[in-house]
Amino acid sequence: MAKNSTIYKANLSIADIERDYYGDHQITLACHPSETTERMMLRILAFALNADERLTPAAGMSDADEPDLWLKDLTGAITLWIEIGQPDERRILKACGR
Repeated sequence: MAKNSTIYKANLSIADIERDYYGDHQITLACHPSETTERMMLRILAFALNADERLTPAAGMSDADEPDLWLKDLTGAITLWIEIGQPDERRILKACGR
């Protein structure tokens, strides 16, 4: 029987004076059974460093066509694609195409 994902919730208060961004975020992350807690913490760190109202976690662990985090503009176009770790070069080429 397969293990279920573990759900983690985090409250982040971001004050980034270099980007003039200030915001509170309540994020919910599903930690895949094959994902380590260190990798999940890196996803939270990447979120904090690139915080934006439209930055959302994607299905990077379970879907090869999505990153770990992405930022889409109001038209739905991807403006920021964040991969955690060392992605395969085919994933990088696919991300550049999108």
